[in-house]
Amino acid sequence: MWELIARFILRQRIPILIGVLLVTIFMGYKSTDTRLQWTLPRLLPDDDSTLVANREFKEIFGYENVSILLGTEKPVLDSLDLFNEWYELGNELAGVQNVDTVLSVAHLLTVEKNTEAKRFELKPIVKHKVRSQSELDSIRAKIKSLPFYRDRVYNDSTGVSVMAISVNPDIFNSPDREEMMDSIITKTKRFEAKHGIDLRYSGLPFIRTETTHLVKGELSSFIIYAVIVTIIVLLFFFRSAPPVFVSMLIVLMGVVWSLGIIAVLDYEITILTSIIPPLIIVIGIPNSVYLINKYHAEYTSHGNKILALSRIIRKIGKATLMTNVTTAVGFSTFIFTQSNVLVEFGIVASINILLLFVLSIFLVPSILSFLKPPKSKHTKHLDKPFITRLVENLVRVVSNYRKPVYIITTLLIAFGVIGLTRMETTGNLVDDLPKDHQVVEDLHFFEKQFDGVMPFEIIIDTRKEGMATRSSTLKKIDELEQLLGTYDEFSKPLSIVSGIKFARQAFYGGDPSQYKLIASNERIFFRPYMKNAGGGGKGVDLLNSFVDSTERYARVTAQMKDIGTKEMDALIKDLKPKVDEIFSPDKYEVDFAGTSIVYLKGTNYLVKNLVISLALAIVLIGILMAILFSSFRMIAMSIFTNLIPLLLTAAIMGYFGIPIKPSTILVFSIAFGISIDDTIHYLAKYRQELKAHNWNVRIAAINSIRETGVSMIYTSIILFFGFSVFATSQFGGTQALGILVSITLLVAMVANLVLLPSLLLNLDKSITTKAFKEPFLQILDEEDANDYSNLQMENEDDEDSDKSSKT
Repeated sequence: MWELIARFILRQRIPILIGVLLVTIFMGYKSTDTRLQWTLPRLLPDDDSTLVANREFKEIFGYENVSILLGTEKPVLDSLDLFNEWYELGNELAGVQNVDTVLSVAHLLTVEKNTEAKRFELKPIVKHKVRSQSELDSIRAKIKSLPFYRDRVYNDSTGVSVMAISVNPDIFNSPDREEMMDSIITKTKRFEAKHGIDLRYSGLPFIRTETTHLVKGELSSFIIYAVIVTIIVLLFFFRSAPPVFVSMLIVLMGVVWSLGIIAVLDYEITILTSIIPPLIIVIGIPNSVYLINKYHAEYTSHGNKILALSRIIRKIGKATLMTNVTTAVGFSTFIFTQSNVLVEFGIVASINILLLFVLSIFLVPSILSFLKPPKSKHTKHLDKPFITRLVENLVRVVSNYRKPVYIITTLLIAFGVIGLTRMETTGNLVDDLPKDHQVVEDLHFFEKQFDGVMPFEIIIDTRKEGMATRSSTLKKIDELEQLLGTYDEFSKPLSIVSGIKFARQAFYGGDPSQYKLIASNERIFFRPYMKNAGGGGKGVDLLNSFVDSTERYARVTAQMKDIGTKEMDALIKDLKPKVDEIFSPDKYEVDFAGTSIVYLKGTNYLVKNLVISLALAIVLIGILMAILFSSFRMIAMSIFTNLIPLLLTAAIMGYFGIPIKPSTILVFSIAFGISIDDTIHYLAKYRQELKAHNWNVRIAAINSIRETGVSMIYTSIILFFGFSVFATSQFGGTQALGILVSITLLVAMVANLVLLPSLLLNLDKSITTKAFKEPFLQILDEEDANDYSNLQMENEDDEDSDKSSKT
């Protein structure tokens, strides 16, 4: 089959190049349709109970409150000028399209009793700019007499004020959020410049917008950095422009195709899919390196360009295909996690890695066929003294120092096992941002002043219509609010109870001491007022926001600190039994919802699936290797060799406190899928050498190191520096991904060039079995004396034709 493929590629090179160009143009056109993800990443499967509860919450109560928070340490309630400017800023922001409401100390509503209409009405405390200090003092006294607002819009002990800008939830989850945020930021920056005040910014819309901007910026910068680093490394190895040009052309086409496929599949650019284009550059280069190295070696051997091109297809094509398949398998295991963000990443990455092989095997020979044959100066890289010395040192170690190799390996395994036990699972919404990033610092400011900004919802199902507003239920909700107040992680909660307390205070003329629930003997007086609550017009809607229309469901909403999943898990385990004591599970059903809960469950879900996806990768790659090498013992030894680098990576994470989280969970499957490529190249050459040297294991193992060592070192160095590009990311998880995969692949190279040959030499009779010698599929062909000696390509110059006829 590969002989037919070689003939097809070399004879149809012009149609192939035209076809690839047309597909690239189409993919480039489709890539203009790619869009950024504006919603939070979907980590959980659609049928997960937490996600179901969150959907039910939205169906009953609508979206959770989505607000942008502005904070200032300046005493807004004490300064007349600042208060008026704060008032004007709020009015300006309220006029921004898709802003629903603005809440601050200058934009508060109070509840007043309308005795004639027998209803409660909302009235603004501030109706215009304050004219005098005495008027401001009166407003301050009024605000401080309302417990409802205390520690919600201002911190009573520090004087810090917050402005909450509620935005349209549909806009929050769309690209229009960016335009709205730009308009808001423009106005707030103008306010800051005028008063010399540095405002604090937080809230989900702001955090998500800033994160999206970083993803967008890093997508282009990663591609640029990967191109620059790869060109430098290729020039260092090849010292020649044509190999660099061919390699970069192929991977850049791969980048265009990857973006086009994201658009074709109607996926969004997420923090994960944004690293696929630079990954394509990094992972795609080794294909070209192997093919070009083989081309140069073949041409140096016999001087026939056509023969050299045909052989790189036939002799390297199958091995390259299998290495790309194993790498794609490493990525494809994420498809089985049922987590949308990982499934999309796995699909796009695995498809593009296979397409990279197609591009490489079609374009490298086709393009090289139009270029002049390499001169001696272009093939000097095959005999680089330092690479040759390095390979010979590896040969010396395998030949004479296998016992120290096993001792070091044993110590590394012990080191790895200890480090593995220290690994932790955690993650929160801003965990990947640098600790000194302004978003993180401002978030901590709000957490210190108001105990958090992340939405946390409790849904109470009373299982009976009308039960949510019963006196007994309201008392339980009040008890729940008091319980939440004992936790430092939660802000001051809000529920129908808070509204009723506010109304009761208004009923008694605004007396702060009357901010409490309605007693049973008072209900007859309050009944007409509460009946009109939510009745439209100027009435106070006390019900719809916190109780559904049937009065079966009630909600308690709070904000919480952005704690890690480990702490969050412990918090929920501590909170749930206490909630059940208040709301007996026999009579009530209580669920937790909100962004914080969903993210916690999503992170834990992904970690549990890490073991499954890695095990699946090992099984699938083991099946592929069984097809190639047949011998179960050889496969077990190969997988063992490549698991050691993963163990060391896990140990590094344990010792250096790098947690397992959604962004670092990719390391193991990716690294294993790539590192096994070296094993395939080495064992394929080893089997070929066995046949060539009458099954002499020692000669075959040593020759295989010398034959594959150069290319393995080249590609490992390229991959090391390529993945190191991700260390420039501002996202901690992406940084860790780059550093950890780089280290893993270097260790894997050493393992495949030292430990694997050592094991082969010591376990030759038990490992190199008859099954290994007689494979189901041969991936490296034997030399063929008549190999394409008479083949000529259309438009080949006379010089090449002469060389071909002489061969």
